[in-house]
Amino acid sequence: MFGIGFQEMLIILVVVLIFFGPKRLPDLAKSLGKGIAEFKKASDEVRKGIDEAVREEETDETKPDAPPPGDEPPAGPPPSSGDEPPAGPPPSSASDPAPPPSTPKE
Repeated sequence: MFGIGFQEMLIILVVVLIFFGPKRLPDLAKSLGKGIAEFKKASDEVRKGIDEAVREEETDETKPDAPPPGDEPPAGPPPSSGDEPPAGPPPSSASDPAPPPSTPKE
């Protein structure tokens, strides 16, 4: 366990017993147990959050960005029959005179 042998564990327990005393040792063990349980719970929550984020990223990567080519409407304006004038501003004809250049005022 943790690379600590029986002799090392026994020495640690004796030092803790001498340092804290036999009356406080059960309370210390209880507090240590609660702390370890809370740490495990928090680490599990973090692990679950990371796993969910990874799963979401994997599903986002597998989703296609665009629908398949047969399902989407054609790009651009719909074809016209030729009877309608094209949308947008009317084309300027070459016979229209250009506006006179403006003169600076002094």
